[in-house]
Amino acid sequence: LQRRLALLSAISAALTLGFYVVAQVMVQLGPENPWPPAAHGLTLTTLLLAGGAWLYCRGRRRPTSRLRTLESLLMVAMGFLVLFTSPEVIPEPELRTMVMLLSIILLLYTRSIFIPSSPVRTLVLSSATALPLAAYALATESPRLGIWKAMWLLAAITVATAGSAVIYGLRREVKAARQLGQYTLEEKLGEGGMGVVYRARHAMLRRPTAVKLVKPERVGESILRRFEREVQLTAGLSHPNTVSVFDFGRTPDGVFYYAMEYLEGLTLDELVDADGPQAPGRTVHILRQVLGALAEAHGIGFVHRDIKPGNIILCERGGLSDVAKVLDFGLVKDLQAPGAMTQDATLVGTPLYLAPEAIRSPSADARADIYSLGAVAYFLLTGQHVFDGRTVVEICGHHLHTPPTPPSVRLGHRQPGDLEPWVLACLEKDPSGRPRSASAAAARIDRCTNAEEWTVEAGRAWWAATG
Repeated sequence: LQRRLALLSAISAALTLGFYVVAQVMVQLGPENPWPPAAHGLTLTTLLLAGGAWLYCRGRRRPTSRLRTLESLLMVAMGFLVLFTSPEVIPEPELRTMVMLLSIILLLYTRSIFIPSSPVRTLVLSSATALPLAAYALATESPRLGIWKAMWLLAAITVATAGSAVIYGLRREVKAARQLGQYTLEEKLGEGGMGVVYRARHAMLRRPTAVKLVKPERVGESILRRFEREVQLTAGLSHPNTVSVFDFGRTPDGVFYYAMEYLEGLTLDELVDADGPQAPGRTVHILRQVLGALAEAHGIGFVHRDIKPGNIILCERGGLSDVAKVLDFGLVKDLQAPGAMTQDATLVGTPLYLAPEAIRSPSADARADIYSLGAVAYFLLTGQHVFDGRTVVEICGHHLHTPPTPPSVRLGHRQPGDLEPWVLACLEKDPSGRPRSASAAAARIDRCTNAEEWTVEAGRAWWAATG
């Protein structure tokens, strides 16, 4: 509404200025009809009214009630201002009222096109805008001309109301199309291989929510079943560092969706891009939280299979700073499910963070997540990937055969005593050389006492400084 009202005000100001310029040119061509001072005042008043409304709508977000009031005042004021068209500018009475009539009709049509409004509101507001001119025409002209001009105004009100009804109905249809159960989709946040994510609002709770959906025509039935299993698996996880799933379902036309908590923060990709390599203490703080989420998942037989900086978001939650949340269990694999070890052999995950055994076979176990998390830790500490390459094949070849360069060598200075060995242990090519589980990795990282502890106060200060 605010954007549309700004547009209506801008158009009104532009048209007023355009007519004023044309009139001035006509005065120069016919000096026997000088431009009267009253006409300058009318033009200036109209420009001030429309320009002021435009400036008000161009500022910060305004309450809807104030915008509706401004719209009403603007329309009624325009309806009255038309009556002050000077006889000295248009001496012929019939022509003058005809110009006034066309001005009101143009205003009514412009508003019905640009301002979203129910037909009842359009009827009331259009009638209030046109009434002064209708009364003026009936009072100052012959009954025949006055009635004809009043009829034209009535026709314009009718068309404007009908137009608003059509446009308003289309807007409601679009809104209904963006309605998924109790959730209204508001803004597209991102799109991936499994679906599209929107910010949404619950009809009753009014809490911000992220809704992920897949339309059946975009994927096959097997992918849709996998997407539905993703929801069921993720909904069973309750660790505070795993994204929470609130609800899921299907619409009548077959769109599958699920609603999860909406998180405002930075992915670890964005964190490093904005702030560079992270302090060892903060890195340990983040890793402990991610390991807690993975420990719960691994404990009941789930493997994430796509641990990477883009799937870990850092945010402020419940008054705490630097809360890590593990996202997108869309590639999760249930190791206890029948046939879990014999599914189709496709490369699943992100090559920059993919464990060697996951490259060879999709049946990798939980230790593949440990490798990926070691690659994430390496990225946090150095701001660089463990391995880079020009192609996916080259990167995968490095993961399979190339020993990783220690972070201290990349950075040119030593890391705290136990942290670098922990990272390199996670990046072992042979899964048996890594920590055997997320719980074991967490217990080992807890012994990295040489890293300066990342405190709550440090986290709060960082978030305050970055806004």
